[in-house]
Amino acid sequence: MPASILGEAGGLPEVAEIRSGDATLLNCPSCGSAHVAQVLGDNGGVSYVCTACGHSWS
Repeated sequence: MPASILGEAGGLPEVAEIRSGDATLLNCPSCGSAHVAQVLGDNGGVSYVCTACGHSWS
């Protein structure tokens, strides 16, 4: 078993290309990072959290 997910990714098939218009990139409004996770909010809504700086918003 590899020590990280990056070691495991080498055995996966090629990733499909993302066609323009099919994906929306979301950047942190605080630091501008694209490392954003979608999380379930308190009231069942959707919120986001930046995994780079910890800023959260909805």
